[in-house]
Amino acid sequence: MIGFINLNKQPGQTSRDAVNAAQRLVRPAKIGHCGTLDPLATGVLVVCVGPATRLTNLVQETSKTYVGDFRLGVSSDTEDIEGQLEPLAEAPVVTAAQIEAVLPDFVGEIEQMPPKFSALKVNGKRAYDLARQGKEVKLKPRQIQVYSLRLTGFEYPNFQLQIECGTGTYVRSLGRDIGASVGSAAIMTALERTAIGEFSVAQAVRVDDLNAENIVQHLLPVDHCLQGVERVILDDDQAAGLVDAKPVRLLGFADSERVVGVDGQGRVLAILIQREDCIFTPKINFAKYWND
Repeated sequence: MIGFINLNKQPGQTSRDAVNAAQRLVRPAKIGHCGTLDPLATGVLVVCVGPATRLTNLVQETSKTYVGDFRLGVSSDTEDIEGQLEPLAEAPVVTAAQIEAVLPDFVGEIEQMPPKFSALKVNGKRAYDLARQGKEVKLKPRQIQVYSLRLTGFEYPNFQLQIECGTGTYVRSLGRDIGASVGSAAIMTALERTAIGEFSVAQAVRVDDLNAENIVQHLLPVDHCLQGVERVILDDDQAAGLVDAKPVRLLGFADSERVVGVDGQGRVLAILIQREDCIFTPKINFAKYWND
């Protein structure tokens, strides 16, 4: 088995539980995932199956879209509703116009302080483990990329945002900072990841709806994450050479940094990187898999 399963993670379910359930259905194929979601969150959880696990980093690098719900006038140690809540004394009544006015400050490449309840490591230990033990957690601000940010709902003290961002962005911390920027505080009350690159929640399947009989029907092809990347059909000799990772000469592709090499059946053989003039070598190679 090779490809992707686009899971729709349900609230209260851990990402690990969802991945493990899929793993039981695809054994002995190995499995991986492209970014976890907190138990509070729902939505797209991309699972890589078999040799497609080599594409995990490629999927993780694509943009992610979220719909997040937030509540003003309260903070928590986890920055969401599942933590220890602390109402802000004399919290101001914020308007939708005030929220919209500060959103441009959070678009583009910005600096963000990650939450102490996160999976980031501090001296080899997970930050959330240290935080749960009551120990001091010292994290450093990180550069993140926010492509778009839109207010999609407002009824004080609650507001909703649609966010498109790069990897490493903590949506609950984004809400925290937006709340602070209008003189208040904010926690995240709900979160749905609606897309990772070409994987959308509209086409996702709940893990509870998967079984041994239908799992193959929900297996997306390898090239699902390669939309928009230039591709070339390789001849039989070129395809055979890729089994031994031999370079491929592709005339007419001098301006291409990366191409997807496919065979006559449209199967992805390799992601090829140009190393010198029209000479491409496989960066991620599936040719041997199809040859076995």
